[in-house]
Amino acid sequence: MNIIKLFLIFIVILLVLCCDDQNSLHKKEVKNSKNIYDIELRNRTQELSRQNRGSIQPYVNNPKYWQYKEVPILLLGASDEDNLFNHPDIWPFGLKSHLDLMVKNGGNYVRNTMSSRDHGNIWPYKVNEYGLYDLNRWNEEYWNRFEKFLNMAYERDIIVQIEIWDRFDFSRESWSRNPFNPKNNVNYNSNQSGLEEVINTHPGKKENRFFRTPPGLENNELILNHQNSFVKKILSISLKFPNILYCISNETNESPVWSDYWAFFIHNVAFQNKVLVHITEMKDAWELSDPQHASVLNKPDLYTYLDFSQNSHQIGQTQWDNAQWVRTNYLENFPRPMNSVKIYSGMAHGGGFEEGAQKFWRNIFGGFASSRFHRTGNPFDPGGIGLSPLAQNQILSMRMLTDEMNVFLCSPSNHLLSNRESNEAYAFAEVSRQYAIYFPNGGSVKLDLANAHGNYSMSWLNIMISEWQHAESIDGGKIIELHTPGDGPWVALIKKD
Repeated sequence: MNIIKLFLIFIVILLVLCCDDQNSLHKKEVKNSKNIYDIELRNRTQELSRQNRGSIQPYVNNPKYWQYKEVPILLLGASDEDNLFNHPDIWPFGLKSHLDLMVKNGGNYVRNTMSSRDHGNIWPYKVNEYGLYDLNRWNEEYWNRFEKFLNMAYERDIIVQIEIWDRFDFSRESWSRNPFNPKNNVNYNSNQSGLEEVINTHPGKKENRFFRTPPGLENNELILNHQNSFVKKILSISLKFPNILYCISNETNESPVWSDYWAFFIHNVAFQNKVLVHITEMKDAWELSDPQHASVLNKPDLYTYLDFSQNSHQIGQTQWDNAQWVRTNYLENFPRPMNSVKIYSGMAHGGGFEEGAQKFWRNIFGGFASSRFHRTGNPFDPGGIGLSPLAQNQILSMRMLTDEMNVFLCSPSNHLLSNRESNEAYAFAEVSRQYAIYFPNGGSVKLDLANAHGNYSMSWLNIMISEWQHAESIDGGKIIELHTPGDGPWVALIKKD
């Protein structure tokens, strides 16, 4: 009897050890398969970069920035709407005029959500005689608007950052009108789809199961098939153009499984069409060290650039410091462009108009590859300054500065400044060759030119009137003191003779 017990115990131990080995092997296989897929994505991107040299892509000599038509570019922009394609008659003179005004002031970058919730917008699906949408039939006017807009942007060398899913279309009043709402279409009801007809909460509460359809979440094939068709339709148009960047969602806090599914989906469709694409996900957290952002930061082959628009909820020195934390901890090993397709400038979101203008400059001096003013939205509670005269002025002045220096050789350089108060000044430099120091509101600081020997010229840019002051000569090889010529925002540009 004792021998039988010992034998049974021995068998149990063997089974446990066997299971542990299998689990360990499975974990290794999963890890290895992920690494293999990362390598495959990287190889695909490199191959497509060679085949699509003129497309928007990270700058070959400094992948923290972009290049387009094989020339490095800095992306600056503003617009009065986030879904520009769905506003062909945007005030006051229509979409072409709106884009031309931005370009005239040095802009080359816009945001385009695929949203339909604003007054006068149309949805992507046809409506039957009973007022119900058919998710198997397209509204051609919606798609014609989209393609016309992309063509306008292409003709003007404007880079378009598309956001596929805007969560604000899927909650509250917007959800009540959305074609995907079971009550609004002929394709399914609430029981069949698992989707609620009424959602009255902010989308950050994550009550809409629409964002949990992929395998690994709820695997809702009924809804996912319609989602797949929608994204394929977008790509059937957008992949024709070389000036497009892709962002999965607008400020999402949904599961990374949702984001990863669509990132892989877009990569695969693009690869099948031999088109180079660059994709990111915009996370909702305002703090860049929040774990939300890690799901994008830690996947540089899947998410080939970053968008930290939510960092523009931060104000002053904090906005700068957050971005520098990312540069130090992530971009040194895996350099990628950092974009900011939204700069919040409202009183409720962003600290006000003056603060919004400062964020625009802190972004670029902080090493961002793009900076764009967010739409105004509600005029009584604006989210941004849109393409207002203030935005036009800021873009024009920034372009005047960057036309006089090679920003693609520069990096954030606040370590060269001393006698500086918080948020008083910001340095951007190619040490010993060129230095730009931005003052948000006047002031004086010391700049270390001890290792920069020789003669230099120094000019002051009055940002608010977009005007250069007369240049003066200065000697390097020492610490110099800079005093702004007046109050308000200024930039000192120091260049080697």
